[in-house]
Amino acid sequence: MNLRAPAVPLITVDPYFSVWSMADRLNESDTLHWTGKPHRMTGTAAIDGKDYLFMGDTPNSLKMNQTNLNITALSSSYRFECDEIQLEVTFTTPLLLDDLKLMSRPVSYIYTKASSKDGKNHHVTITITVDDELSQNLKYEFPTEYTDLSEPAFACGRVGSKTQRILNAAGDDLRINWGYLYLASNHDQASVTATASTHAYGTLNHTLALSIPLDTEQNSEGLFAVAYDDIKSIEYFHEPLNAYWKKDGQTIEEAIQQTLSEYDSLSKKCELFSSKLVQDATESGNEKYAELLSLAYRQAIAAHKVCVDPSGDVLFISKENFSNGCAATVDVTYPSIPLFLLYNPELVKGMLRPIFKYASMDVWHYDFAPHDVGTYPLLNGQVYSHGTCPTWQMPVEECGNMLICMAAVALAEKDVSFAQENWSHLEKWCQYLIDNGVDPDNQLCTDDFAGHLAHNCNLSIKAIMGIASFSILNRLAGNEEKAEELLRIAGSMVDKWLAMAANEDGTFRLAFDQPGSFSMKYNAVWDHIFGLNLFPQDTFKTETKAYIEKHSGPYGLMLDSRNTYTKSDWLVWSATLCDNKEDFTTLVDRLWLAYHESESRVPMTDFYSAVTAKIESFQNRSVQGGLFMKLLIDKGI
Repeated sequence: MNLRAPAVPLITVDPYFSVWSMADRLNESDTLHWTGKPHRMTGTAAIDGKDYLFMGDTPNSLKMNQTNLNITALSSSYRFECDEIQLEVTFTTPLLLDDLKLMSRPVSYIYTKASSKDGKNHHVTITITVDDELSQNLKYEFPTEYTDLSEPAFACGRVGSKTQRILNAAGDDLRINWGYLYLASNHDQASVTATASTHAYGTLNHTLALSIPLDTEQNSEGLFAVAYDDIKSIEYFHEPLNAYWKKDGQTIEEAIQQTLSEYDSLSKKCELFSSKLVQDATESGNEKYAELLSLAYRQAIAAHKVCVDPSGDVLFISKENFSNGCAATVDVTYPSIPLFLLYNPELVKGMLRPIFKYASMDVWHYDFAPHDVGTYPLLNGQVYSHGTCPTWQMPVEECGNMLICMAAVALAEKDVSFAQENWSHLEKWCQYLIDNGVDPDNQLCTDDFAGHLAHNCNLSIKAIMGIASFSILNRLAGNEEKAEELLRIAGSMVDKWLAMAANEDGTFRLAFDQPGSFSMKYNAVWDHIFGLNLFPQDTFKTETKAYIEKHSGPYGLMLDSRNTYTKSDWLVWSATLCDNKEDFTTLVDRLWLAYHESESRVPMTDFYSAVTAKIESFQNRSVQGGLFMKLLIDKGI
């Protein structure tokens, strides 16, 4: 990968079990949780009794020289060397979306391979150390305890808080403080130990270390597993739920042992998937687009948690990382779905189920769709706009999002039954868009950081696409007459939109009452995906030309005329409206450059300055699944 990633994914399982290197070299600084708080893992190679550091940052350590880093969709691979040996270290989380039990299993690999550099045989011991702060919101929050779970051919230790207060807190800049952290290996000579230390306040803490001796007479391999059992994963309308991987009764120790035994086969599957993604994305865009998708893949998935609801259905719960901590947010689901429509539409249904459940409750008295169902990991009802306060709702936004997502899922699965289960909601939300969508009043859209806006042209497009989506669902359900009626309504709204939104130069406005303004028209992408042709073919030709020539900074297309910031997901969606591949890559190359040069060393931000590439807000969010939009269009739905 030629892209200098702003942060390198090491462990990417869910919003809590998430460890990154936010430096150019793995042994340049401590590893961190995506929030930037320490989640320290260290790695050392003892060579003939001489200790070298290859991961983390410890005082006065002798460091191996990092010579290469390659990031694929599922792995981050480093290469190091010193006078005596070369060392490869590969971090893999097998997030293969066609196997939900596998991708929800909270076990991540660290694979090491040592070979002699000077032609001599050496005694090498690789040690991975993990700090118990991975099981705490902040280190020293609670005393921790260590348990050795080793048995023949399975070295395993765990640490966790002595007092387990499961699902005790919700919020944004928070880390888990319940459950247990595991470090394991199935190497014959592996051994695990724990070091206890007492804080000044008397709090007992532990550090896990696992060592594997290697022989460099021939290439020697060591395999480590880092795992986390959160015991219960989310609270779903006051009922604690298990993660999906537990649905058949497997224990975490069994899951770790199975994961270790499957490394050879899974690593090959991961390599094949990653290579195919690069090939497909390069054909859709170019090599830079392929690198963006490779970096976004693990992040977008691991910003969710896969659970099973009380009825046995899949839940795929997103967390709004560093935006407000909301869970199962509809306007976060909406931009993320291109990735999941490509690889497993069931996960999109898992994002939508909590919204339908909440909308069916008496507390939700509106005739439009909710925004969210709680603050992660407590999903007990909408928290945005104080729940049901009218001031900060997103009525047109969320109705349009739900209808579009449902049509996309039905087309991807060639099955309308999920929509039929929730038909009364969809019918009501479609009617809301018919009544209120052509010229929205003063309200928020998903770009709520920009504030309320009346007569929002792009939001009006979302209403049109929402109504057209319900037309698609009616057609799939055999309701041809209703489908035609809705399509006529959507078409008449397009005619009004074209007349009200036009600038004199052939572009279109931010708001109907703001001549000369501009905004990305990313919602129009669904007209292409669904093959509706509601907008005349050349509608956005002048618009997309202006994106490139007038409304871009060195690091991307600006969101609208109010500011110079941009959104990565909407940038790619807007770029797909270009009528040729060259214009698409012109815009996406600027996004690539933003991540490559930004001084903001965080997991991919989706909200940054198009002028400086610095983060505005938001990081490690699921919406980077939206970068897959061009690939989705080319693959077809």
